Amino acid sequence: MHSITRLQEIINAELQKRSDDLRKMTPPNLYNPVDYSLEMGGKRLRPVLLLLSYNIFSDAVSEAIPAAVAIEVFHNFTLLHDDIMDKAQVRRNRPTVHIKFSENNAILSGDVMAFLSYKYLLECKSKRLSEVLELFTKTAIEVCEGQQFDMEFENRLNVSNVEYLEMIRLKTAVLLACGLKAGALLANADNIVANQLYEFGLNLGLAFQLQDDLLDSFGNQQSFGKKIGGDILANKKTFLSINALQNAGAELKSELLYWMNIAEYNQDEKIKAVLNIYNQLNIKQLTEQKIESYFQKCRKVFQQISVEDERKKQLIEISNSMLNRVF
Repeated sequence: MHSITRLQEIINAELQKRSDDLRKMTPPNLYNPVDYSLEMGGKRLRPVLLLLSYNIFSDAVSEAIPAAVAIEVFHNFTLLHDDIMDKAQVRRNRPTVHIKFSENNAILSGDVMAFLSYKYLLECKSKRLSEVLELFTKTAIEVCEGQQFDMEFENRLNVSNVEYLEMIRLKTAVLLACGLKAGALLANADNIVANQLYEFGLNLGLAFQLQDDLLDSFGNQQSFGKKIGGDILANKKTFLSINALQNAGAELKSELLYWMNIAEYNQDEKIKAVLNIYNQLNIKQLTEQKIESYFQKCRKVFQQISVEDERKKQLIEISNSMLNRVF
């Protein structure tokens, strides 16, 4: 079994090779933003989850590398387009692609990344590739559905917790789940176990996104890689803002709506004011409790996966790492 660190090394080395190839392709203005996006780094969670899952059933992880590259390229494509829609200026402590190049460049380069992900996936030689392609395509559609819901929520004040959790299931969790299930399918694992790994990934993804929401308001900018308070400034509907609107009394709700509707403001002042409202409503603690509930679901599914503990122990390690927890 490979360690998480080793799997990260494997995928980073492969992505470097792919980036070298991209630099030779023309027109350069199409592929340079793709190279820049991949070079921005990240924890490579999705490809590592795919390789980890494959490694549970087979030690020949090199066979799954093209699929791991595919899922990372697809993930970065979604980030590239999301940053345009969110008007984000910083990603992983570097200018976003549309700021570094141009919005039109970012749109078209994102498009080609989506197709490159399929090109890389088709390099896999597994006899179950058609199942993986079906899963990958379903997931890609769901991610777009989740992004559409996210955009629609921007113009609504009555978004419910149920709606929000479904949105992040589609936008974030399904891609993590896809990585785990795809790895299992490529290794020809039993369908029951593959589906259990998918369920594990869904719950892990929900917990992970909720933690991302939490860190956006209460995290450290240097370690988070994005400006703290970005969701507050953008009036994004998150688990925090939705529950603040639902739980606030008349006075606090009026104050929160004031900051959500004001057109001109000092950014630091707005972030400080909204965080003060969150603190009065114990929103941080409420979010932590919801994260814990999904973490416990992960534990339950983990115990049900009928694979010897030694082969699946890396699931524990990566879950702890993603959620800063002890399994």
